[in-house]
Amino acid sequence: MNDYTIRLLIPFASIISFIMVFFSIPTILRVARQKNLFDEPGKRTVHKVRIPTLGGLAIFIGFLFTYSLFVDWFEFTKIPFLIPAILIIFGIGIKDDILVTAPIVKLMGQIIAALIIVGMGDLRITDLHGFFGLDINYLASVVITVFLMVFIINGFNLIDGVDGLAAITGIITILAFGIWFYLNGNYHIPIMSAALVGGLLAFLYYNVFSKRQKIFMGDTGSLLLGFLLAVVAIHFSEFTILNKYPGHSFVMNSGPAVALAILIVPIIDTTRVFFLRISQGKSPFSADKNHIHHRMLALGFTHVQTSLILGVINIAFIILGYSLRNLGVLKLTFLIFILGMIVAYIPSLFLLWKRRGIVKRLQAINKEENR
Repeated sequence: MNDYTIRLLIPFASIISFIMVFFSIPTILRVARQKNLFDEPGKRTVHKVRIPTLGGLAIFIGFLFTYSLFVDWFEFTKIPFLIPAILIIFGIGIKDDILVTAPIVKLMGQIIAALIIVGMGDLRITDLHGFFGLDINYLASVVITVFLMVFIINGFNLIDGVDGLAAITGIITILAFGIWFYLNGNYHIPIMSAALVGGLLAFLYYNVFSKRQKIFMGDTGSLLLGFLLAVVAIHFSEFTILNKYPGHSFVMNSGPAVALAILIVPIIDTTRVFFLRISQGKSPFSADKNHIHHRMLALGFTHVQTSLILGVINIAFIILGYSLRNLGVLKLTFLIFILGMIVAYIPSLFLLWKRRGIVKRLQAINKEENR
């Protein structure tokens, strides 16, 4: 196929994925209601009514069908290993949405899926882009890549706590990666991006705007989303190595730091909550309401407002990363990370001031009543 034909396939991939997800969700909802497959409200959740959690099933079907149909199987040699890995992620996700899966089982499934694409598919970080002047051997390359993939997967799983957040973050991040690949004449990732974006847009309609047919993506969707974004981020980090892939139309220096900027929302939120949990003597995988989106809800923002604000912040970091790509990987990494942590703690500071203000007002009322 010539470049013009491939470019036409990109919007078609998005449209077909959208149609498949949009029309499959009502059927999934009927099955979920008949089989009583709901996410029950509780201390860990922010919703007040029972909601089906099988939206990820629709996203999986729409993405896998469209991706398999439109992608050039001979161009991207990782496909024979990518699809089995996706099936493992789907398996542990759908089991957790229907039954209860132990955290260790989910973690082992993620590691196995990562090892398939990293070890057998050879999709791994081979160059640290001069980070501290370090070089890595094969074993270190595999370990670092698997760790980063599992971290990103769990990052998307953890931010899926309010309506639209995981989907909007997924759309923004995959587009940021996909556009760069498109500008450099690599059409595999843009087609993958289009298939994923189409499905996520269809899911957003039911998750955010529909009142009678509301659905969550569940672990099936968030784990799949995190896995695909991890794969693309690793590929992006490797594809930006100029010595290995020369002749880019849009040169990307400091690739890993720019990838951090693109994935800032799940990475910073996960880093923050893991640090808080460990500092409190808890397991980093224990559930709580210390996420950024929980803080914003406590400040009075709605689900949609929270998702849109974090989406805008995500876009701002992407623009910053792209603009400062020539700064150097070490400097840009520290800059992005420090700014990300500062932004992540702003809702907590506002919430602290708000609570102090309420306490002061209550104390003033008590003084007036005691006079």
